[in-house]
Amino acid sequence: MNSAVSVAVSQDDREEPRRTAPVRAWLWLLAGLVLTMILVGGATRLTDSGLSITEWKPVTGALLPMSEEAWQREFDLYRQIPQYELVNKGMTLDEFKSIYLWEWGHRQLGRFIGLAFFLPLIYFAWRGQVRGRLFFTIVAIGAAGGLQATVGWIMVASGLKPGMTAVAPVKLMLHMLIACGIFSALVWVATGLGRFTAENAPARIRATASLLIVVTMVQIALGAIVAGLDAGLSYNTWPLMDGRLVPSAQTLFPITPWAENFVESIALVQFNHRLGAYVLLLLAVLHAVDAMRSMPGSATAHRAGLLAALVLVQAAIGITTLLLVVPLEAALLHQGVAVLLLGACVHHRRRLRAPAPLAAPARA
Repeated sequence: MNSAVSVAVSQDDREEPRRTAPVRAWLWLLAGLVLTMILVGGATRLTDSGLSITEWKPVTGALLPMSEEAWQREFDLYRQIPQYELVNKGMTLDEFKSIYLWEWGHRQLGRFIGLAFFLPLIYFAWRGQVRGRLFFTIVAIGAAGGLQATVGWIMVASGLKPGMTAVAPVKLMLHMLIACGIFSALVWVATGLGRFTAENAPARIRATASLLIVVTMVQIALGAIVAGLDAGLSYNTWPLMDGRLVPSAQTLFPITPWAENFVESIALVQFNHRLGAYVLLLLAVLHAVDAMRSMPGSATAHRAGLLAALVLVQAAIGITTLLLVVPLEAALLHQGVAVLLLGACVHHRRRLRAPAPLAAPARA
């Protein structure tokens, strides 16, 4: 009897990786598509293309204008919004087409990700490869994708209001955070389906690994507000800002009421992003040193060291982007590495587990 059970368990152990391997590959592919979507969205923002399509047509909007008359209609709609009047007045139709294609590509990629999510999910569920808690977890990620599309349109609509020439920075931040949350969830689930030996890590290591995820997300949020305000185009020196390590209160808090400075003051928004970078780098280095001392030679220590190195590289990219006054290529590299860093933090934390409790001594 025991022999039969052992054979059955052994068979299940061999079948499980085969059953989940395609699902894991699909989830990693989705994570890659979400990363691409974030980069295309960043390019759309940096080229001021996000308001070029003034209508939300989830189905018919998948088609490009097919004639000069159709292009002219889209251009006429764009010329009715404040961004054209206040920023791009006199733009030619050909110039309009270049920004329109960025936004159209961003939306088209979103549609493609939706198909790449739901069609394989239906197939894997039908085959029994995705079931139970895994199925509901993945469905929840899909629901977050639907929320993201809705927030994206609300964000665009905020930039179409009278007097607005760009999307609201807070809505841009929310849009970015949801995208990063979806990316993180995909990495978490995909990592969990992999065949690896989870390392027994002390509570302190697990706590700082979790904190790295939180601080990275906060730093990405601060970066989104910087992008929303074009704050990187000002104070293009480092380590000094406005000639000082810490700018004056008048520079940081010029707006009344006081609280609005945290999302509207260019100086304060950029300064907070700088502080966030210092905190993240310090935390990553301390985590790496702690892991190397507590678990020398382990995979945990190796990954923690790589994370610290990646944060340092990201900081260097950020400083370079600032000093060069935010060229498109450097800004996209900075954004892409930020998301990769977040994924690396999530992967690192997923690989850790609490040490098994000591067994109670047997009673005589």
